[in-house]
Amino acid sequence: MTTELIDLVDARVSPTGQFDILSKYEIHKLTDTSRGPENTTFRNCALAVLNCGNYQDDGKELLEQYADFNISVIPTERSVKLKVCNAPASAFVDGRMIQGIAEHLFAVLRDIIYVRSEITGDPRYDLVSAQGVTDAVFHILRNAGTFDRARAPRLVVCWGGHSISREEYEYTKTVGYELALRSLDICTGCGPGAMKGPMKGATIGHAKQRDRDGQYLGISEPGIIAAEAPNPIVNQLVIMPDIEKRLEAFVRTGHGIVVFPGGAGTAEEILYLLGILLHEENKHQPFPLIFTGPASAEEYFFQIDRFIGETLGEEARSRYQIIIDDPQEVARQMSAGILKVRQFRKETGDAYYYNWQLKISTEFQRPFTPTHENMRDLALHNHQQPYLLAANLRRAFSGIVSGNVKDEGIRNVEKHGPYELRGDPSLMKSMDTLLNSFVKQQRMKLPGTAYKPCYRISAE
Repeated sequence: MTTELIDLVDARVSPTGQFDILSKYEIHKLTDTSRGPENTTFRNCALAVLNCGNYQDDGKELLEQYADFNISVIPTERSVKLKVCNAPASAFVDGRMIQGIAEHLFAVLRDIIYVRSEITGDPRYDLVSAQGVTDAVFHILRNAGTFDRARAPRLVVCWGGHSISREEYEYTKTVGYELALRSLDICTGCGPGAMKGPMKGATIGHAKQRDRDGQYLGISEPGIIAAEAPNPIVNQLVIMPDIEKRLEAFVRTGHGIVVFPGGAGTAEEILYLLGILLHEENKHQPFPLIFTGPASAEEYFFQIDRFIGETLGEEARSRYQIIIDDPQEVARQMSAGILKVRQFRKETGDAYYYNWQLKISTEFQRPFTPTHENMRDLALHNHQQPYLLAANLRRAFSGIVSGNVKDEGIRNVEKHGPYELRGDPSLMKSMDTLLNSFVKQQRMKLPGTAYKPCYRISAE
C-alpha cells in the first residue's frame, strides 16, 4: 500500500479588510471565541478555503486527507494574525499565501466568529420566528459588507451543479459573459462547475464594459464548503450558519435567478424558491427565474419540469421559463425581469439590496438535520398545500446532498446505511425517476467517481 505525499506549508497570515484595525476588546473577543466551541467549524471551513482549486466533492475525504491541519488566531498589538500549520501548498506562491485566498480565510473568521458572538444566543435575535431569522440573515450579510444602498438591482443568482460536463461549463461561462455585458453581477454558491463558470464569463463581460465594480458574491455554509470550496473569482465571500439561512440569503439579496443543470443540490434550491413563490403573499412579487443549459441539457430540464408538474402543479410551472441553448436570450430576459423588480421595489418602498417583502414561512427557515429518523418521517404526500409539499421535498433533497458530499452525512450513511424516503406511491415514483436520471447523467458526484446511492425510496 502506498501513501500519496502532500505538499504542506506553515505560515502566518496578516489581516485584510475590516481586520486591519481592531480594538483591544475586539482582539480579545476574536482570540477567545476562536478557541471555543466553534473552533472545529472554523478549522474545517478554513481548510476548505485553502484547498481552493483541488477539486473534490467529499467533505469526509478532505478532512481525513489533511488531518494534521491546524489554524489559530494570534493576537498582535493592533489586530490579529492567522497561524496555519500543515496547510495545502496550492494556497501559496513562493511561500506567500495568494491574496484572494487570504481574503476568503479572514471572511471565514469574520462570519464564524460573528455568528457565535453576535447572533447565537443573543436575545435580540429570535431564531424561532420567521422575522427573527430574516433579521439574523440581514445582519450577517450587512456585517460582511455585501450591501450597497446606491447600487441599482443587478445581482443575478446562478444555481447549478459542481459535477457538470465541459460543454455545460462553457455554456455557463457564456451566460455569465452575456449577463455582465448588460451590467449585471453574479452570485453563486461559490464552488466549481456551474458556480464558477458564470463568474469567469462575467469577468470578461465586465472588463469589456469597463465595469470595475463587478460583484462576484459567493454564499456558502459550513456543511457544504468542504465539497464546494470557494472559487478564486469570488470577491465577496459569506459563510451562513446553515443551509436554510444560505438559501434565504440567496433569494433576499438576488434580483433574479438562473438555474443551470445540476443534481440533488440544485433540485433542493429549485424546490426552496418555488415553495416560497407559491405562498399566497408572494403571488404578485416579480422574481425572474430561468432554467437554461446547452442543447445537450434539454433532457435534464425535461425531467425537472415534469417532476415539478407532477408534484407541485401548473402554478409552480408558471413561475419559471426554460430557455435552451440561447445565452443572449437568457441575459435579455433576465435584464428585462430585473427592471420589473426595480419598478416593484420602487413603488413599494422596499430596499434594492434586500428583499424584505418576500414572505418566507418558518417551514423553509427551520434547520433540518438529516438523520435517518427525520428523513424517514418526512411528510411526502399530496394531502397538503403545494408550498408545504415543496418544503418537505426540499428537505428530502437536502438530506441526499448531505449523504453525498457532507462529512457528517457520509459518516451517518456509512454507519446506518442509506436514508429511507417513504411517501405516496405516485410521489415516490416521480422522485425515483428524477433521481435515477441524475445518477444516469453523472450529476451526483464528480465525473469518474463511482456513485453509491445514499438513499432508498419506498412507497407507503
